[in-house]
Order: sequence, then C-alpha cells, then structure tokens
Amino acid sequence: MRQRVCFTLQVRRDRLDEYRRRHAAVWPEMLRALAETGWENYSLFLSEDGLLIGYLETEDFDAARRAMAEREVNARWQAEMAPFFENIGASAADESFNVIPEVFHLEDQLAAAELKEPAHE
Repeated sequence: MRQRVCFTLQVRRDRLDEYRRRHAAVWPEMLRALAETGWENYSLFLSEDGLLIGYLETEDFDAARRAMAEREVNARWQAEMAPFFENIGASAADESFNVIPEVFHLEDQLAAAELKEPAHE
C-alpha cells in the first residue's frame, strides 16, 4: 500500500526569497536521487510566514528516507539548506520533519463506500 506523507518545517522569514530561488532550480543530481529512492509526487508549499508543507507518496517512507541518507548529494544539499530552517538544531532538515497524520482521503473513502453500497439492477 502506498503511503501519503505530509510534513512541516519552518523556514526563516528572512530567507524565504532565497529558499524559493534554490527550489526553482534544484540540482539535477538531487532530483534524480529523490526519484530513485522512492520520493514520488513530491511537492513543497511555502506560506508567507515561512510555514513549509511537504507532500509525497512512497511505498515505504522510512526506507525512502534511509536511502536518501546514503546519497552523498543529499548530505551536500542538507548542509546547504540547514541555515534556512528554524528549530532544527544540528539536525538536517530531512531528519526534522514534523510528520502530520492523514485523517481523510477522498479516494479511500469512496472505494470503501462503494464496497458497502448494494448493487443496483
């Protein structure tokens, strides 16, 4: 079963423009590493107050994170991005995700409802 993962981080307000610029042109090697390690349908959303919301789909989130941790490009990217975030201490941003549990998914509930409905003749 595919996992849908949502997480938050806090970007420093004085770094918002630079954060956007960096993500407008992510290194091709980093993009390939994410794709190769199972980070699918991955998006980031950034509000004006610095709230960063990430969303991805994967077969196994823990495995995808471990696989990225083994990539040298990820270590370089995380080191460059660390100064953009608040409250991560010495950790890399990808080790500081505040994962938010999913409470609703339309397609899952539709599929469950269709199983319960009697067939119409």
